[in-house]
Amino acid sequence: MKEVTRILIADDHPIFRDGLVRTIERTPGYVIVAQVGNGADALKSITELHPDLALLDVSMPEMDGLEVARRVHKLAILTEIVILTMYSDERYFHTALDLGVRGYIVKDSVASELLACIEAVNAGRYYTSPVFSSLLVERNDGRVTSAGALPPFNQLTPAERTILKLVSENKTSKEIGQALFVSTRTVENHRTHICQKLGVKGHNALLQFALENKFKF
Repeated sequence: MKEVTRILIADDHPIFRDGLVRTIERTPGYVIVAQVGNGADALKSITELHPDLALLDVSMPEMDGLEVARRVHKLAILTEIVILTMYSDERYFHTALDLGVRGYIVKDSVASELLACIEAVNAGRYYTSPVFSSLLVERNDGRVTSAGALPPFNQLTPAERTILKLVSENKTSKEIGQALFVSTRTVENHRTHICQKLGVKGHNALLQFALENKFKF
């Protein structure tokens, strides 16, 4: 049976938020577990519900979307983050990606890009609106200082370190998901990210790596 993707929406504009809800709810396989209007409630709901994915407005009362992402990152919660923005500010973009945000889309393009973004993030890929393409190319080319310049273990987010530790205990993705209250697919996505960052390839290679290095992370 196909797993349902559990989604949280955080935006302080009710009409825009309702539009997101309608778009998502008419798509099979997606369910809205919470919708809130400010960053503080978004963080509280993410902490309590552990949704697979959270759509966060970059600009919200009480706590902006990037601050929510930063705290989720520090708490090692496995929820994937997608930022919704009205701005093309380069600093916001790179800060978001450094925090492990997987999706970054312009609100003006949400109607045409939202479902494609969710699908990409669900598959373990990045998704950014075309307006950010040049920034992403510069980042990938190494022209922007980012986590890619750090030693391998330092590239891992707190959530990825948590998963790597559980992998070293020989737990399956299903068992890890049950322990961390997220879907197996979310765990698999994070395992893919870890393998990419550590340069680990091959069946069971991550388990072998985790066992050999379990006291280093």
